[in-house]
Order: sequence, then structure tokens, then C-alpha cells
Amino acid sequence: MTIQLNGPGVTIDDVVAVARGGEAVELTATALDAMARARAVVDRMTEGEPRYGISTGFGALATVSIPPERRRALQVALVRSHAAGMGEPVEDEVVRAMVLLRARTLALGHSGARPLVAKGMVNLLNAGISPVVPEYGSLGASGDLAPLAHGALALLGEGEVMVDGARKPAAQALAEAGLEPIELAEKEGLAVTNGTDAILGMLCLAIDDTRRLLAQADAITAMTVEGLLASASPFAADLQTLRPQPGQTVSAANLVTMLADSPIVASHDTPDDTRVQDAYSIRCTPSVHGAVRDTLAHCTSVAEAELASAIDNPMVMSDGRVESCGNFHGAPLGFAADFLAIAVAEVGAIAERRMDRMLDHTRSQGLPPFLAEEVGVDSGLMIGHYTAAAMASDNKRLAAPASVDSLPTSGMQEDHVSMAWLAVRKLRKVIDNVRRILAVEYVCAARAIDLRAPLQPSPATDALRQRLRAEVAGCGPDRYLAPELQAAEELLRVDALGDALADLGITLE
Repeated sequence: MTIQLNGPGVTIDDVVAVARGGEAVELTATALDAMARARAVVDRMTEGEPRYGISTGFGALATVSIPPERRRALQVALVRSHAAGMGEPVEDEVVRAMVLLRARTLALGHSGARPLVAKGMVNLLNAGISPVVPEYGSLGASGDLAPLAHGALALLGEGEVMVDGARKPAAQALAEAGLEPIELAEKEGLAVTNGTDAILGMLCLAIDDTRRLLAQADAITAMTVEGLLASASPFAADLQTLRPQPGQTVSAANLVTMLADSPIVASHDTPDDTRVQDAYSIRCTPSVHGAVRDTLAHCTSVAEAELASAIDNPMVMSDGRVESCGNFHGAPLGFAADFLAIAVAEVGAIAERRMDRMLDHTRSQGLPPFLAEEVGVDSGLMIGHYTAAAMASDNKRLAAPASVDSLPTSGMQEDHVSMAWLAVRKLRKVIDNVRRILAVEYVCAARAIDLRAPLQPSPATDALRQRLRAEVAGCGPDRYLAPELQAAEELLRVDALGDALADLGITLE
């Protein structure tokens, strides 16, 4: 499909499709007209009173008047000087999301950039050219100044880019793709660097990841419930109505779906089972996973509002005014990213507690220590749990908010910054850690179910167990464990679990 770019109307799914799926992008006639009208306003302002970013310097140099013959040089100098990032390059999907979203803002027609600038960005996306953007440089102050400047360099035929995994000079990549470098005009240096696009792009990708992780977490929890001979009763719908938290209701319903027709659950759902109730990490899972769902819903609304926003400074208004504003400040996105990191970290925290119960023979309802084949000789999955515990602990550090910090810059002109870039960068690390923690639980739970034979799991959990068994062998003597955990992680990354359930006609919310 082709993503039609007209400014408003871009969705989180559109961002994911372009960033991860490589979908093509096309500017609409409406967007081209809006940009042309805004540009006409800028062109009329070459004389008269000083206009920030058009006839003045930037930031703390906003009081410096720039003569007409130097104003285009000013825009190029801005991009070059602001491309001051350091560190390893950020991921290709982040760069593609950033370029798409900067083109989206330009397409709204409030930035005053010529249509050819947005066309240049779209051409980069469609040609598979991704500017090299270093890890560090953004404070989320005037948005992502350094990352966007590195992205804009490619439009000028400068800097470096990635094409099909190869790093090369931007000028070479443009020539090979049949594209011409762009010469920036007045206001356009600001227009290509002044936004929250990389922050927003990473938040959109994190939202997409979290949606998938939550369904996977519910599904894997159901496997653990069976492995521990735990009860499905706490997940009943009538109990959830007593606490109508939306996310909790969804998570509990997912568990009920996954455990339907489970012979393992039925085997001990009798008066002979003297246990009064399961541990918190089992029966409170809907409360925890559900709270994460509710946090995700809030963060999604923040991202959707930003996707409908014009993020630049100054803004070209429909009545011909050009006004300075603070729309570029990353606080809304930084707060959302920090909130989501706190919530997602708890998905990993409670998963680590569940797998610990499976591996501890004093609490696992008859399973061998560490699910080992030959206890004493074999360590089983003991150290897999260590790995998960290390990542759960790491997430506690990463969940500390970045957005409460601020360091003034630009000669105290930019005296409060959001640090939203750091918030979304660590959010991505939390999500990766949780995916790996869930992969370890997946391996543990599948082995625990194997050890319950001849009792059989539900059709849904059995489908997940069999999907894992296609990549990872079951019980047996100790063997090289890291590749098996990595294989489980990859199944989660590509959502093979969702595909396995879909074959049964099951879709978890």
C-alpha cells in the first residue's frame, strides 16, 4: 500500500508501516497546495520587521539581523552546525519514522517550506535511503534538533546514509537513486530541524510493540497457570465486573480464552485441591497487565494528538501571521514515554516472579527443581531465570523518569528542556528487556506443561507450546541454552504466537 501524506490523518499504524514495513509514501494534492500557500506568506516577508528564522539568527542569536543576501546561507549553516550528534547510529526504523513525521508536519502547511522539501523527504523514504543519525544530541528542547539536522543533511547531499545495510556518502546515494540535492531557502533550515518527530516516531513504535507484548504476556501467563496447576477462577468475568478497570477486564478475558477447555486446569479444579488461593503473581496478573493496558491507552492518545499537531517554530498561520510558539517542546511525549516505561517494566517484573515459582520445587506443585532432567547433574533452566532477573532489575533503573530533568542550553534562551529523547530511548530498552523476559517464561512454561503429561493443556496453550517446539526441544539433559532463549525471543518479536492462535480462530485483544 501507499501511505497518503496530507499532514493530518497519519496514524500510528501508518508510521509502523513506513518505518518497519518499508511502505511507499505519497504527498497529496491537498498537502502540496497547503505548503505552497504557506510558502507564499514567507516569500512576502523578505522585507519589513525582523522575523525569527527568516531574517534573524536562531536561539540566543535571535536578535541578530541577517541581510537578505545571506539568508539562504543561514539555513544551510543551521543544518550543518546542528548536525552535531555523537554515538552509534540509531535504528533504521527510527530514522524512517522521523523522516516521515517531519514530512507530515511540513505537509500541514504551517512551516513555510516549499513543497520540494517535503518531496525530498518522501523521495528518501521511497528510495530506501536512511540518513545516519547518532544516538546523542537531542534534549527534546526545540524538538530533536541534532537528529533532524543529521536527517536534513541528506537532503543537501551531505553527511552519510544507509542503503540496503551499506553506509555511504549521501551525495553518492542520491546520485545512484537519480535524486538531486536540495538548496534550502529562507525558513527551511528551521522547518527541517524544529520538531518532535524522532521522539514521536519512537513512541509510535513503542506503542506498537507494547500492544503485541501485552497479548503475548497474557498468553504466556496462561501457559504458566497450567504449568503451576493454578486456578483459572480469579479470571472469571463476573469477578472482573466488581472492579471495572478497562484493561483488567481485557487481560482477564484473554486468560479465560487461553485456558478454555484445559484438561490440566480441570484436573485439579476439585474439592480435593486444598489450596485456598494462588500467589499474587498468578491471580493478580490481570490487575497488573490491565493497568499497563490502561497506561498504553493514555500514551496512545498523547501520540495520536501529536500526530495531528503542527510542530515547528515559528508557525505560518492561515491569516498570514508568522508567530513564535513552543509547540516543539517534548514534554507531552516525554511524560508519556516515562509513564509507559514504568508500566511495561512491571510486565517483566511479574513475569520474573511467575517463572521463579515454576523453577522452585517447594512452590511448583510437584515439578522438579529448575525443571531439570536429572536433578543434581542438570541445572535445567536455573540460569535462564538469572538472565531474566538481571533484565528485570535493569528495568527498575530504566523506569526512572528522564523527563524530570532539565539542563538549560543556548545561552539560557532554551532554559527548560524535556529530555524526551532520553525517555523514549530507554523505553525502547525496557520493551526489549521485557520481550526477553517473556521469552524465558515461555520456555519455562512450555517445559512445565510437558512435565504435566499425560495431562494435556488447552488447545490455545498447546498451539503455543507446539510452535515453540518447532524451534526449541523439550525436556532433556542440559544443553547450550542461549540459542533456545534467543529463538523464543524471535518468536515473540515476529509475533509467531499471534499467528499460531489465529490458526485456531483466536485473537487476543
